[in-house]
Amino acid sequence: MSGPPLDCLVIGGGPAGLTAAIYLGRFRRRFAVVDAGDSRALLIPKSHNHAGFPEGIGGRELLARMHAQAENYGLALIKGKIETLEKAENGLFRAGAQEFELYSRTVLLATGVTDIEPALPSVEAAIRSGLVRHCPICDGYEAIDRRIAVLGTAKLGVKEALFLRTYSADLTLFLASASELDADDLQRTRDAGIRLTIAPISEIRFEDDTVAISACGRTQVFDTAYSALGCRVHSELAQSLGAEVNELDSLLVDAHQRTSIEGLYAAGDVVDTLNQIGVAMGQAAIAATCIHNSLPR
Repeated sequence: MSGPPLDCLVIGGGPAGLTAAIYLGRFRRRFAVVDAGDSRALLIPKSHNHAGFPEGIGGRELLARMHAQAENYGLALIKGKIETLEKAENGLFRAGAQEFELYSRTVLLATGVTDIEPALPSVEAAIRSGLVRHCPICDGYEAIDRRIAVLGTAKLGVKEALFLRTYSADLTLFLASASELDADDLQRTRDAGIRLTIAPISEIRFEDDTVAISACGRTQVFDTAYSALGCRVHSELAQSLGAEVNELDSLLVDAHQRTSIEGLYAAGDVVDTLNQIGVAMGQAAIAATCIHNSLPR
């Protein structure tokens, strides 16, 4: 983009980034959104817990609607991946991609996370069909009384299986190793009636709208499988500037979504927060308003 520096550069075009774009446009700010096109929301087959859509809405449709709304207020969306972020000598942020660089007074990171997927063929298709899921907060209700498998590391797997016990009594937790389990973990799974299989999984097949999992020479069939393998937080750009993170690399922010770096804000899953679309949108609204109020009129 030519001309004066941006008031705000938004990095990430998911729910948080597009919410910020709507607010910044309505605040009549000069802004741009750089989007790599890999928002986690694109894989959501249909969300039933996002307020305002009683029949549910798919992630791709939600982003398309938000994009169209932001266009009403001057959205400049640049396809690409910001690879470097630094403070220039004039105090502006300089963001670099392979084919361009941008200068901005402030930056809002909405770079999100990427789920660590089980090493399975056609896993994306299974996610889109709802056979593999990641968020019981989002869709546990849709798994009521279903046969559920949880694939996870010890601590995350136990935590997710116990959460899902609210929705179904037919739960099996698959762990490759029990080395991280303590006596309390084992007792809690037993008390909840959760079956525990501790062995490497030899095969997973998606067939006839079911998930067939083989381990220990035995195959079990489930209606859905939850992956509890964690996620990779995309906070590298902020960390390169020295921004504070927690032990999982999630960014630490204050009540106005300000990171520990002046002028650098963050919203959505990249933040130490509850990973939900509604939370991401609310944080983006807070951040965009604070950005607007911090800049000259």
